Amino acid sequence: MSLQAVARGLNIAVLQTGRAPDELQAEHGDYDSMCKALLGLSPEDAKTYAILDGEFPPSPEQYDVLLITGSRHGVYEDHAWINPLEELIRNAYARKQKMIGICFGHQIIARALGGAVKKSDKGFGVGVMDYALTRHDGSQAPISLCAWHQDQIVAPPPGGKIIAHSDFCAVAGLEYGNTAISFQAHPEFTRDYVRDLIELRAPSMFDRDFAIQSLATLKRGVNQDVIQKELALFLNR
Repeated sequence: MSLQAVARGLNIAVLQTGRAPDELQAEHGDYDSMCKALLGLSPEDAKTYAILDGEFPPSPEQYDVLLITGSRHGVYEDHAWINPLEELIRNAYARKQKMIGICFGHQIIARALGGAVKKSDKGFGVGVMDYALTRHDGSQAPISLCAWHQDQIVAPPPGGKIIAHSDFCAVAGLEYGNTAISFQAHPEFTRDYVRDLIELRAPSMFDRDFAIQSLATLKRGVNQDVIQKELALFLNR
């Protein structure tokens, strides 16, 4: 069964913890709509809660799935919504409510459940990056995905099984039985969006050589379809 077919049969809430730059939203959409598109959903097919504005679902248990988006914020930063989000995650995990985490979502699920996250001394990972993925059946697959991060999980929490890794990112994917799955990369990002984001942010964030190298990686293909298959199997379990 396709991810779209599985997702459309579920009540899904997108917990938005970050936003795409205003300059890019008209063309690429915001992070919640990108995540819904990854699942094969339209913007109206799932409810968005702007967690970064303090908007939390009043009854999170009513949802079959909670999807936590990426963000420019760090999970260790002092924002009023961080601790309540971690509590929501712990409660959802305790009742075995399914969760999907992407980038920031990947990190905060791990931190909420006892893992550790910090800025990596390896610097930023930007562009298309390569990973080794352990699929649901235990087989190994090399995959490439769009990425944009500096923070990394340095210690997975109890119950978190590493399902993706690379030389740059040792904990690039985690699975928590049938309850949660998360990825450090951004399978919801398109290469066009990452290109535009690099061109927008590079002058203030990166040196010229790093920006050029990151842009060059976007010529390679990405394996969004592999992640979609894994998500479909996870949601269908």
